[in-house]
Amino acid sequence: ADARAPAGRCGPCPRGGDTFTGPFPSCRFALFLAAAITPFLSNMSVYGPVVKIHPVVVASIVDSYERRNEGASRVIGTLLGTIDKHSVEVTNCFSVPHNESEDEVAVDMEFAKNMYELHRKVSPSEVIIGWYATGYDITEHSVLIHEYYSREAQNPIHLTVDTALQSGKMSVRAYLSAPMGVPGKTVGVMFTPLSVKYVYYDTECIGIELLQKTRTSPSRTNGLTSDLTQVAGSAAQTQEMLSTVLAYIEDVLAGKVTADNSVGRYLMDLVDKVPMIPAEDFETMLNSNINDLLMVTYLTNLTQTQIALNEKLVIM
Repeated sequence: ADARAPAGRCGPCPRGGDTFTGPFPSCRFALFLAAAITPFLSNMSVYGPVVKIHPVVVASIVDSYERRNEGASRVIGTLLGTIDKHSVEVTNCFSVPHNESEDEVAVDMEFAKNMYELHRKVSPSEVIIGWYATGYDITEHSVLIHEYYSREAQNPIHLTVDTALQSGKMSVRAYLSAPMGVPGKTVGVMFTPLSVKYVYYDTECIGIELLQKTRTSPSRTNGLTSDLTQVAGSAAQTQEMLSTVLAYIEDVLAGKVTADNSVGRYLMDLVDKVPMIPAEDFETMLNSNINDLLMVTYLTNLTQTQIALNEKLVIM
C-alpha cells in the first residue's frame, strides 16, 4: 500500500516505467532550482492557470495539520476540484497518511485511491487536480511526491500552506512543475508559482463571517443568529457603507480629497444598477418581504414544536 522512495533515488516513473535504482540527480537539481528561483518568482504572476481556492479547503488543511501524528513536521493530501481553460478551482481536499525522514518518504497511495473513490460517489464532477503540503518551502521529498501525483492528474498543481506562520501570516502558494534540462541528459523540474485567488459560495461566506465574529468574543465561540437578526445586521451594514460613500463624495466636492476616476466609475455602475422605485413602493415591497419571512419563521417553529410533541407521544 505504501509508495516508498529513498531521498536519493527515484520512485515509480510517472509515465509507467520501472523503478529506477541508480542515483537520482533530477531531485537534487529540482530542489536547487526551486530554492534558487522561487524567492524571486513568489510575488510574480507567472503565465499559467489561476488557482481559485475555497475557504473549506484552507480550513480542512489547517484541521489536518492540527490533528497530525506526534512527531510529524507536516501533512500532505490530495486536492479535488474542476479545471477549465483559464483556471483551476480547488473545492475540496483530504489528507493522505505519509511518513518522512531524511532518507526516505512513504506515502499511502492505496488510502488516497480509496478516499478518491468515496469522494467520486458524492461529487462526481470533482477530479484530482494536485496535492497540498503544509510548510513554507519546497523540499526534495516534495519532488518525489509530485511525481506520484503526476500519474493521477495531468499537470498537477502543488499547494503549500504556511501553517507555522514562518512569513508572519498563513501564506498560501500554488506551483506548477515544468521540466528543465537537456533532452537525453540530466533533466530537472522547476516549480513555477501561479496566481492564487480566493473564491467562495454564498453558504461559505456565511460561515466565514460567523468565524470572524469569534475574534471579538471572549469565549472565542459564537452561535447562529435568527433570520430576522441577520436581516437587521445586513441593513445596518449597508447603511454604514452608504454613510462611508456619502462622506467620501462630500469630501471630494469640498476639495478635501482628490477625486479618483476608478472610484467614480464604480459608483456610477452602482447607481445604474439601482432600480428607479418610488419610496412608497419600496417600503411596501420591503414590508411584504418581512411579513413573508416572519410567516416562514412562525411555520418553522410550529413544525418543530409539532415534531417534539409527536416524539414525546410516541415515547409515552
